[in-house]
Amino acid sequence: MLKLPSLGEIDSGISVRIYLCTASTDMRKGFDSLASLVREGLGYDPLSGHLFLFVGRHKDRLKLLYWDKDGFALWYKRLEEGTFRLPAAKKVGASVELKASELAMLLAGIDLTSIKRRKRFARSVKK
Repeated sequence: MLKLPSLGEIDSGISVRIYLCTASTDMRKGFDSLASLVREGLGYDPLSGHLFLFVGRHKDRLKLLYWDKDGFALWYKRLEEGTFRLPAAKKVGASVELKASELAMLLAGIDLTSIKRRKRFARSVKK
């Protein structure tokens, strides 16, 4: 029988958390400036190993910062056409936690603002 992975299985397969800074970020910032923004602006520990995403003012550039055991790693993407469509934060300048599947959709060009998760039946497990 064919078994396809569910989004829940994909999301639970990654142990790091993914935080998106919803305020636009100066894309000239480097490792130390972004780490400082994580610590002071978002209130997280940049050495935690979690992924921190930053988007430029025009929403066509994205930087991803994370601690990789012995130093910071920075991943950068610039779109040649189009923009990233981001979920809205509850308050200005805050961060939004993304699931791994949502990050994949964001990078693939899917509009996260139009995604609606429908309620599904969940069988309760008796202990």
